[in-house]
Amino acid sequence: MIASMHVKLTVKLTLILSCILILVFLLTSFLTYRDQQKMAQKIALDQGRNVSRELIAIFNHISDVVRNEPENNYALVPQVMSTQIAKKISTEDHYSIRQVALAFRNPDNRPDDYEVEQLKIFATSKKNEIYSVTKKQGKEVFRYMQALVADDSCLKCHGKFESAPTFIQQRFPKDHPSYNYKLGDILGAVSVVRPMTDLYGAVAKNLQQALYFRAGILLLVVIVTWFFVRHFIIVPIKAASKTVHQITRTGDLHERIPVTRVRDEIGQLLLDFNVMMAELERTTLQRQESENRYRSLIEVSHSAIVTFLENGKIVISNQQAEQLIGLSRSALLGESIFDYIEDSARLKSKIAQLALMEEHETIEEPSSYMFMAASGAKQKITITLVLASAVEQLPMFTAILRLPDSRG
Repeated sequence: MIASMHVKLTVKLTLILSCILILVFLLTSFLTYRDQQKMAQKIALDQGRNVSRELIAIFNHISDVVRNEPENNYALVPQVMSTQIAKKISTEDHYSIRQVALAFRNPDNRPDDYEVEQLKIFATSKKNEIYSVTKKQGKEVFRYMQALVADDSCLKCHGKFESAPTFIQQRFPKDHPSYNYKLGDILGAVSVVRPMTDLYGAVAKNLQQALYFRAGILLLVVIVTWFFVRHFIIVPIKAASKTVHQITRTGDLHERIPVTRVRDEIGQLLLDFNVMMAELERTTLQRQESENRYRSLIEVSHSAIVTFLENGKIVISNQQAEQLIGLSRSALLGESIFDYIEDSARLKSKIAQLALMEEHETIEEPSSYMFMAASGAKQKITITLVLASAVEQLPMFTAILRLPDSRG
């Protein structure tokens, strides 16, 4: 905290703007990364939907055109043909697609653990697609599954055993779980596995470009902000600081803050400061002139005169007072008059009463006191108290000290 007080305003502002720039940059980086992640997953989702629809369309078309051919060639069964087509169009680098079912007839359609779980969800809910990003063999992949709903063409082979074609009955006995499906039942699903590596690579490239662009924009904003803040805030404040420091160091009240415009609060503040300094200079000059006249007046008096605050601190004294006390004017300044009066409590009481009197009653009757000089010598004197100023926050009093034989 103490160290930060010695850091210049320019450095502080630079640090603040830098921190803001870094925070905004990190926030935009996170938001951009999240958007790119969502975009990559949307691309994978669109691809999964498209290839699934294509495979289902192929299956439906085969089911419509194939008649009795499968009885002579099992490879012409629509499901078998679509499975083979799925293998052909699948590539390990981009995605793989296949049909899966809990009651599978082809071992190639055996579902993995993830697919088993999703097929159960299809069977018990109204969902027709499920997708998520998960891990497979230690790599992040996008999994998409679309339900295969039984229609009339499907029930030819998956309905009742008795209505199934002979070649199907021969291959799969009556107790095989792939029979007895009804219209609208979930036969299985099209399962798409899409590795995310290449998509994330594209995300990283897009993210890098986006970050470069946003960093440039943020840097430009900071530079422009810094220029205007420096021009309209820092420069005027530095000018004000320099002038105030000069006044504090030299006491020269002629100094003024240069003001080039008065269009904002800072300009008005500097202008008001200059007006205040002009008024302070005028009142200071008047006070000095008044003090000089007062000093000239008390110096011609034959009595010792001191002016002091309510706490007794001496602010003005004449030559006779210096001789009476035995100290020079500079030594007396700041000394307490109570230190030289034996019955100072009585004097303090009279000072307190005098401060409460009306303006026409600001002179106290002379009273006798035992006075002690700086040397320790004692003598009786009379003191006349005058309330010199009752309008200041710290009222001032004047004491006229006379020896018994003095007539000053």
